[in-house]
Amino acid sequence: MTTAYDFSATDIEGQPKSLADYRDKVLLIVNVASQCGFTPQYTGLEKLWRDYGDRGLVVLGFPCDQFGHQEPGDEAEIRNFCSLNYDVTFPMFAKVDVNGDSAHPLWKWLKDEKGGFLGIDAIKWNFSKFLVGRDGEVIKRYAPTDKPESIAKDIEKAIG
Repeated sequence: MTTAYDFSATDIEGQPKSLADYRDKVLLIVNVASQCGFTPQYTGLEKLWRDYGDRGLVVLGFPCDQFGHQEPGDEAEIRNFCSLNYDVTFPMFAKVDVNGDSAHPLWKWLKDEKGGFLGIDAIKWNFSKFLVGRDGEVIKRYAPTDKPESIAKDIEKAIG
């Protein structure tokens, strides 16, 4: 059986990172962008990370430039933007595709596990979120319009 912990990705520093490093943690996996109307959600994501990180939550940010060219920068620019504008300290990864033939395997799996609205699996926009339990299984998928603070109760339940 496949779980989130079976995947690896390149971190924002260009280093390979196995998600197995987060085994037994609750993951909130988000496709992010620096020039999106939802970009202020970085504040809420960082708050979740700071509020629940010591209880087992890890927020994982995956920059994506597939929606309106809203993540045009390279990894250094993304890292600097997130740090300077939103004081992001949660783990960030290199840019990925979340849809199409070149979609990162993790994102293909996430979409297969929890389809979207009306059975449409494609990620519709930046700041789509997936909550993954300590067992590595997807618990729930959230739309870009779902603000981070609105999913705190689900996170608390997942943390146990």
